[in-house]
Amino acid sequence: MLEGMNEYFLDLGVGGMSCASCVARIERTLGQQSGVISVSVNLANESARVVFREAPSEDVLVQVKRAVRAAGYEPRALASTQTQQEARWMGLTPAAWWVVMAWAFSLPLMGPMVGMVLNWDSVLLPWAQALLASVVQFVFAARLYPAAWRAVRSGFGNMELLVVLGTSAAWVLSMYLWWQAQPGVQPDLYFEASSMVISMVLLGKFWEGKAKRQTGDAIRALSALRPLVAHLLPNQADRLDEMDVSPDELLPEDLICVLPGERFPVDGFIEEGHTQSDESMMTGESMPQEKGLGDRVLGGSINGSGAVIVRVGVVSAKGVLAQMVAAVENAQASKAPVQALVDKVAAVFVPVVLLVALGTGVYVFQMGLGWEAALVRAVTVLVVACPCALGLATPTAIMVGTGVAAQHGILFKDAAALQSAQQVSTVVFDKTGTLTEGHPRLLSVQVIDGVSEDAALKWAAALHMNSSHPLAKAVIDSAHQRGWLVSQAQNVESVSGKGMLGHVQGVVLALGSERWMNELGMIMSMPLRSTSFGEAASRLQDKGATVSVLAVQNEKGAWRPMALLAFGDEAKANSALALHRLRTQGFSLALLSGDNVGAVNAMAKTLGLKADAGEVMADVLPIEKAKHIEALQRPAGAKRRVVAMVGDGVNDAPALATSDVGVAMASREGSGADVAMHAADVVLMRADPLLVPLAFELARQTVKTIRYNLFLAFAYNVVAMVLAVLGYLNPMVAGAAMALSSVSVVFNALRLKRFSPKTTPQRG
Repeated sequence: MLEGMNEYFLDLGVGGMSCASCVARIERTLGQQSGVISVSVNLANESARVVFREAPSEDVLVQVKRAVRAAGYEPRALASTQTQQEARWMGLTPAAWWVVMAWAFSLPLMGPMVGMVLNWDSVLLPWAQALLASVVQFVFAARLYPAAWRAVRSGFGNMELLVVLGTSAAWVLSMYLWWQAQPGVQPDLYFEASSMVISMVLLGKFWEGKAKRQTGDAIRALSALRPLVAHLLPNQADRLDEMDVSPDELLPEDLICVLPGERFPVDGFIEEGHTQSDESMMTGESMPQEKGLGDRVLGGSINGSGAVIVRVGVVSAKGVLAQMVAAVENAQASKAPVQALVDKVAAVFVPVVLLVALGTGVYVFQMGLGWEAALVRAVTVLVVACPCALGLATPTAIMVGTGVAAQHGILFKDAAALQSAQQVSTVVFDKTGTLTEGHPRLLSVQVIDGVSEDAALKWAAALHMNSSHPLAKAVIDSAHQRGWLVSQAQNVESVSGKGMLGHVQGVVLALGSERWMNELGMIMSMPLRSTSFGEAASRLQDKGATVSVLAVQNEKGAWRPMALLAFGDEAKANSALALHRLRTQGFSLALLSGDNVGAVNAMAKTLGLKADAGEVMADVLPIEKAKHIEALQRPAGAKRRVVAMVGDGVNDAPALATSDVGVAMASREGSGADVAMHAADVVLMRADPLLVPLAFELARQTVKTIRYNLFLAFAYNVVAMVLAVLGYLNPMVAGAAMALSSVSVVFNALRLKRFSPKTTPQRG
């Protein structure tokens, strides 16, 4: 049982599903259970996700499993994500041997057809045909009958029902014709039709299953990254007492030793040593990252050339790797909005097929072609019209698409996010940490007469000692570079989007934006050497610098400026290229930042954005960003736009939530990855802006594949049924066509694994 945002999920394996009708039937059955909000069944990975309003009791969970069994299916544990080796004999698995044996019994029945081509008599005696066909019908197709019977009892059709009805009718007809035949006369029998249909279905299901397993390759590869052993140092850094334990036994603050070439078992921080970390399987970053004292490492990444001691950060189940696996599983368990049409069709498809088959048989009989021909025609309709491909069209494409995305370091929250991403027309970017390095440097400190630069910097550092803001880090780094030991300010208060307030050496200080200083009533026209604070701030901002004002409060409560701190940030190497590629893909772009107008405009110019074209919005508080997103979504006098917001998943949470598609970019250190996973629809596992156009390109390609799959499935069923009704197909061809339709849909989805992005990120 998994707990989400005010909801509880139960992921359950479901055995025995074969077509879209099975999916609709299970969802309808489970949706009627107590406390269930929604149900999403995935035919491709044979699973069901049941969402409850509140935590269900054990009795409710038991009732859910019983409901699955009563519907004619088998509740079971979810299939393991680890690749399991099946037993083989002569190179073939038991499932493959089952198909081979079915064909071995069926092919001799094709003698008459072969004989017609080669002009020689190869017809088996009726008793031999009956024997071979009976083995195929009641041994190799034995598993179809219980499922078909349960479908009849529940009043809901499925693939097994259609195949069993069709092949059993052909077998019964053949037995009747044999019984009615005159002695010495070779009757026209249809044993080969029933046997070949079953063999085709078994072969199709075998290839379909083999192909479907490939759709889960990505998640199995992620799960396989987790090592089985961790070298625990129970007595801190004493290697003599090292013991091997399971990563599940590790606790935060434990020390572990990781040798060269081993995988890091959990997320943690380098306590001793220096190495490189290969995180390519998790973030898509091909170049190993240098790791030293205090640097974060991710569980599942490969240690380089150095033996290191790591302090465990979180337990294995809460690490980035576990969250990545959970995110991909969640996306693959969810259902895309486009699937709603399929569900509606599948709910009535099998009953319609039965009626069409019955009507076809009656029509053919009334045309005077005889009841034998009528039965064969009806059997063909039953077999060819099975909606297997419909049930596989969407989930297989989603499983492959989300898996490929994860291999590139892109996580889609669910299938709806993937479908929404391909509809985006406008992409809005945050500036700091998204398009820029996010690590601004302190460029200069300008002070009033009577105050030294060192004193102003020490006061600013005292206010920022415990702040995680990028500007605060720049101040602290500058102080540390000068070898200072900075004491923390007292009664520190962080004012969201504005600055910091606190007591330093008995006086009240404020450090923040010029806008905030105006709100505090401070006069920016006060002199600063040869100019004023306001003029100096404007000059710095025009050059692209971000400016903070350090002010002191006097005994009367009035604020007086003491210093200007100027910060500079650099654009990421791929930012301009990412924006250019988004333009070439047809997106409108915008930059939304809380920084001052001068700094934002200067960066926008560097990146190729046009302030005079409305592409730049500066000096925007975090809470105001959501309003700007809403304005972009609903432009005056124009059609509503689908807007994506790209930010860091923390400061931009309101804007990410308001946008149609929130895209969160993890920081270079990976520290924002776990937070971002909960804040956005799409998560970029590394801080590369080129992943943004790649994510949209992959979303478009995946949805294109889904639509093509649905077209194939719908077109196949419509055309095949018409041909069968008109008598242009026989049961054997119908069986082959049905099997081929399912396999073609799965293999078409697997083409996404060869996805070659036009916007390949430049790594390294």
